Amino acid sequence: MSNAVQPLIWMKDHLRVLDQRLLPHEVAHLDCRSAGDIAAAIHGMAVRGAPAIGIAAAYGLVLAVREAPEGFDRAESVLAASRPTAVNLRWALERMRGAWLRQPDVTALEAEAVAIHQEDLAQNLKMGALGAELLPPRASVLTHCNTGALATGGHGTALGVIRSGWARNRIVRVFNTETRPWLQGARLTAWELREEGIPAQLLADGAAAHLMSREKIDWVIVGADRIAANGDTANKIGTYALAVAARRHGVKFMVVAPSGTFDLRCRSGAEIPIEERTARELTEFRGQPVAPAGCDAYNPVFDVTPAELIDAIVCERGVILNPDTAKVEAMLA
Repeated sequence: MSNAVQPLIWMKDHLRVLDQRLLPHEVAHLDCRSAGDIAAAIHGMAVRGAPAIGIAAAYGLVLAVREAPEGFDRAESVLAASRPTAVNLRWALERMRGAWLRQPDVTALEAEAVAIHQEDLAQNLKMGALGAELLPPRASVLTHCNTGALATGGHGTALGVIRSGWARNRIVRVFNTETRPWLQGARLTAWELREEGIPAQLLADGAAAHLMSREKIDWVIVGADRIAANGDTANKIGTYALAVAARRHGVKFMVVAPSGTFDLRCRSGAEIPIEERTARELTEFRGQPVAPAGCDAYNPVFDVTPAELIDAIVCERGVILNPDTAKVEAMLA
């Protein structure tokens, strides 16, 4: 399946990043020529989505070593600090460190980064097929945040399931939330769906429970930034509320993420670090105030959905129904 959207393009001497902060009104790219440039793009949300963050960081280490072979450790620290919740970032950095220790050669390190990128696309296509098989005929689905090609190496995780389901004529209706405060759903998911020719309806985050009470929704399909050993899942803020509403209304809940998103060192969601960002992301929009001057704000950008509210976790290795610790261990063994 072709990928109309390419958020990361490796140019050999730099990484070209589709600046997602400007979508959907402007398609522009950043040319990142150092690990610092890539860390800034990640922290500044030009690059977002757990898999894409990991891929970008891998290329960042290549650029760092190409500039100075002794710069690996410092670049790794800078990149690791750019976003704390997405485990794919740490996973990619650890994999790149292993490659560097085995063969401290920039050509081999570059090959490892390219492999991470290509493997992510292959995993997404596999997950798309597995997730689509869970959908009933003529399904109506709801998704949150952006989990498509923009957030990954291509095709997408949760949005990849929707793409695959649409291609197989298993989906008839798609709803996507706006996803406050960065509006990834309104700006990015709606744009991707339009680019792929998949008709969808946008709704306010707070309208999701009302929608479930009035319309037949078969599945809520979301991505993940980290999955604990027991199946608890950290994802974009608002996911937990969707899971609660879905359980209340008899709607199935699916998490789609590659195996690198599992963090077995976190026994439960209580151990997952939750990133909090500046209050200005809530009190302002594009630099314009939307709240009274001096207003404080609580701005966690992820929440944790307990495993008991999740009907299926889909990764490239297979499907975990009603996840728990034993099932997660069995899948990853």
